[in-house]
Amino acid sequence: MVYNFNAGPSILPKEVFEQASRAVLEYNGTGLSILEIGHRTALFQEVIDEAMATTRELMKLDSDHEILFLHGGASTQFFQVPMNLLNESETAAYLDCGTWGKKAIKEAKLYGKIDVVASSKDKNYTYIPKGYTVPKEAVYFHYTTNNTIEGTQMHAIPDTSIPLVADMSSDILSRVMDFNRFALIYAGAQKNIGAAGVNMVIVRKDILGRVNRSLPSMMDFREHIAAGSLLNTPPVFAIYVCMLTLRWLKQLGGVAAIEAINDRKAALLYDTLDHLPIFRPTVAKEDRSKMNVVFVMEDEALEKEFLAECKANGMVGVKGHRSVGGFRVSLYNALPLASVQALTELMNEFALKKA
Repeated sequence: MVYNFNAGPSILPKEVFEQASRAVLEYNGTGLSILEIGHRTALFQEVIDEAMATTRELMKLDSDHEILFLHGGASTQFFQVPMNLLNESETAAYLDCGTWGKKAIKEAKLYGKIDVVASSKDKNYTYIPKGYTVPKEAVYFHYTTNNTIEGTQMHAIPDTSIPLVADMSSDILSRVMDFNRFALIYAGAQKNIGAAGVNMVIVRKDILGRVNRSLPSMMDFREHIAAGSLLNTPPVFAIYVCMLTLRWLKQLGGVAAIEAINDRKAALLYDTLDHLPIFRPTVAKEDRSKMNVVFVMEDEALEKEFLAECKANGMVGVKGHRSVGGFRVSLYNALPLASVQALTELMNEFALKKA
């Protein structure tokens, strides 16, 4: 038995693996693999149409928002967003609350003025800044909803009239929220919505077409909208896996249903950590992520031994990011509650042995 706690690419539903593997051999009785069907055929159009329609239904998106499936992960959006939204003479507001926010700020500075309204760098990004002010003259306000590496999460949408831009790569569709509040959302697929190789972008059409610069066609969101995400050859298989994963989520009961499951997983793991003195969560309690649980051991010398226990029990992906250390357990949508139960049982047993 293997328990997959990888931070990304990460666990996907078993039935999605089974469906995708069958489609690799033959797709829908066509005699062709999903890997070899034409991207401009009716066969693939059905796939991307279902992926977009299911996304719209799950997120309850209004008609002002368009859905795109694009090449590149969130790192591409770090520069594509300001390229499309920010003139050189203008200012965009950014929140610096982790590694990915820091990278987004670096890229955005190539295209305009950046106002970092708040940062939690002073405490190694172990909390979410609060009490900051977003300047009203900013073109947009960008933040990362969940910090995969550091294990923090924004539990409420910022209260501002400025257009909101959010990197939701590691918690998209994991909890109910008003997605229509956002002017632009982007998310690499490889955590909650599919396989690596495709990026989902949700964009409100009225924010586009206002920059002065000339945009390469492949970087212009408007061109991708007009082409229905088929401006060039899309990552067909990755989009197909997204479609299957979105279908799975819909059949499960949608975002509200998965949020209830995710809450149970996170509560079980954090309760275990809080009741075992041998372990110590590193994040401010009110800012703890329900997707990526980060912790260390009070006695650092025991960390290698606990990692060995995890490995011996088939638990993979629990080693913390190299910049943080300790442990990181990712609780994405497809991770069963039983996996968290197995991990917490092992934690209790280990703590008892070392008491």
